[in-house]
Amino acid sequence: MRILFTGGAGKAGRHVVPYLVAQGHRVLNLDLQPLEAEGVDNLVVDLADAGQVFSAMQSYAGFDELEPGTGLPKFDAVVHFAAVPRILLKPDTETYRINTQSTYNVLEAAMKAGVAKVIFASSETTYGVCFADGHRQPEYLPIDEEHPTVPEDAYALSKVCNEATARGFQARFGADIYGLRINNVIEPQEYATMFPAFVTDPGLRRRNIFAYIDVRDLGQMVDCCLRTDGLGYEVFNVSNDDLSVALSNAEVRERFYGGVPVRREMGGNETFYCNRKARDLLGFAPKHSWREVLTEV
Repeated sequence: MRILFTGGAGKAGRHVVPYLVAQGHRVLNLDLQPLEAEGVDNLVVDLADAGQVFSAMQSYAGFDELEPGTGLPKFDAVVHFAAVPRILLKPDTETYRINTQSTYNVLEAAMKAGVAKVIFASSETTYGVCFADGHRQPEYLPIDEEHPTVPEDAYALSKVCNEATARGFQARFGADIYGLRINNVIEPQEYATMFPAFVTDPGLRRRNIFAYIDVRDLGQMVDCCLRTDGLGYEVFNVSNDDLSVALSNAEVRERFYGGVPVRREMGGNETFYCNRKARDLLGFAPKHSWREVLTEV
């Protein structure tokens, strides 16, 4: 597929884009900083500027696309990952403005260009747990896509707004638009540097609902979305299968989630951030775990 990807130079994008290229996709990365990776084309774009986004959506990916002489090719899909990635990096007003305006611009440009599929990054923060003032308990476990989204911070609010925007564009244009509620993104080298502390102090993972997503499995998730047509508008939790701490599911519930209703039986190390919908509808099958690195736990 010919894919326009936004935010490819970010933590997730710099792994996901090469993964997609390895699957045979042609990728043009739109970002404020180029992604220096083999087989990746780049265009420096401020996505909060609608004019730049509309122009980029009608762009050649590279000089080689001039050779056939058959005119400007269309993008088969858009993957929108670009964003201010959390609170406390910019003033809240800027975080909200940039994230919502850029997403609106990307969706509008894609739909009016006739793009058949858009995949956009939403977030675990939409459930209101991650950046709560104090500790907020989920309404039930495991957290699935039907769990209420009641965020209080600028970043999570921007993501909930983006989901509403995406649903509206899908209703108007009929394309497939899939939102990924991505959990805490982990790079392979971070298992050795970060996870020993999580084993020692499991409470460090409470705000992430004791979950995570390996960037390599996130790449697989995006490719699963690209390969699955006809779902209309959907949102998906994106996580690995296991908890990010050494405690069992039952032990975490006893220590941290006393009184929280449990809607079904759960496995010994099963994540509280339910990924069953992605498995059932997309064939998502995460392959990686921190336990492969910290083998003595």
